[in-house]
Order: sequence, then C-alpha cells, then structure tokens
Amino acid sequence: MVLDYGSGNLRSAERALARVGADVTVTADWDAALEADGLVVPGVGAFSACMEGLKSVRGDQIVGRRLAGGRPVLGICVGMQILFEKGVEHGVHTEGCGEWPGTVERLDAPVLPHMGWNTVAAPAGSVLFDGLDAGTRFYFVHSYGVRDWRLTAGPGFNQPLVTWAEHGVPFVAAVENGPLMATQFHPEKSGDAGAALLGNWLRTL
Repeated sequence: MVLDYGSGNLRSAERALARVGADVTVTADWDAALEADGLVVPGVGAFSACMEGLKSVRGDQIVGRRLAGGRPVLGICVGMQILFEKGVEHGVHTEGCGEWPGTVERLDAPVLPHMGWNTVAAPAGSVLFDGLDAGTRFYFVHSYGVRDWRLTAGPGFNQPLVTWAEHGVPFVAAVENGPLMATQFHPEKSGDAGAALLGNWLRTL
C-alpha cells in the first residue's frame, strides 16, 4: 500500500513495488492504510509541505498506530525525513512525526542538490541491503538530510541499523528499526538495485 497524501511520486513507487511482486494500491483511506500488510510513505519537495499533506490525511497518526502494532512502514526520501523530530529549511522549523530523534538540515556540500548515483555504507546484518555489494549505487535527489544520528541502544532496546552516505558531509541514507524502515534515496528510481531493496523489504512483511 502506498499512502497518498499529495506528495507526488506515487505512481513510480507503485510501479516499482509491482515490479517486485507486490499487490499494491495507492490510497488515502484511513482503514486501508492501517490494515495493509505494509505501508510505503513516499515524499518529494519541502519538509513542511510534506508534513502538512501528511497531517491532512492523518498520516502521522496512521504511521504511529501501525508502528504501535508492529506493522511495517517504509519511508522514502522526504517520507524518511518526516519520521524525525523536526526539519529546518530556510530558517523554518517544522515538527516531524518524532519517531526518531534528530533534525533534518541542509547538507554542507559545494554542490546542492545532491542529485545522482551514490554508494552507501550499510551495517552488518542489514535486511534492506542483503545481497547487495558495497559498490552498489542508489539514486539520490535532495539538499537536506540527517547528519547526526542520536538514538542509541538501551535496556530492552536494540540499536537501529543505520546506513550512511556522503555528499560533502556524511548523512543518514537509510534506517532499519524493527517495523519502521526508511531510505533517503529513491529505490523506485534506482533500477535493479532499488528493485532488490524493495524485494528485501517485501519479504519482511
């Protein structure tokens, strides 16, 4: 299921999931989004606009309820960014979903946006990147990202698996945190590598 909250890029996500065998629909329906085996939250454009759109369909509540019940959610691009505490763009501070601590901020790089193919450094034990070698490239289009990962393991709590990439500075490229996973890059635009990653996610459902 792909959540439709007006963010754009929905059909390419739908096609990419269908390519790897998913029975996929695009919906803004509360019940359908809550009950789906897996929910993809895409996102393009500004953090504040995506949060406004998400709240307009109660998407922030849908994500929270799904995760409370251990039901898988996959965020893509700005759909990953809005899972963090807040975003700062052009001096505007916008509250995110708060599933992870951290701030989405402008990358410190000589050329922005970061647009094109880049490698990532996935941790051992990654499910999303299983079977993909270290030289695999994924397609990025963004000027903002999370540069500081703040969530650490504690009693009864496993450390999320964080994948990093670099453009001027290191930034979070993907997170695997139980039922909640996300990528800063676009798997739906990443060819065979993206298809392999989406297939890996589907197998967790």
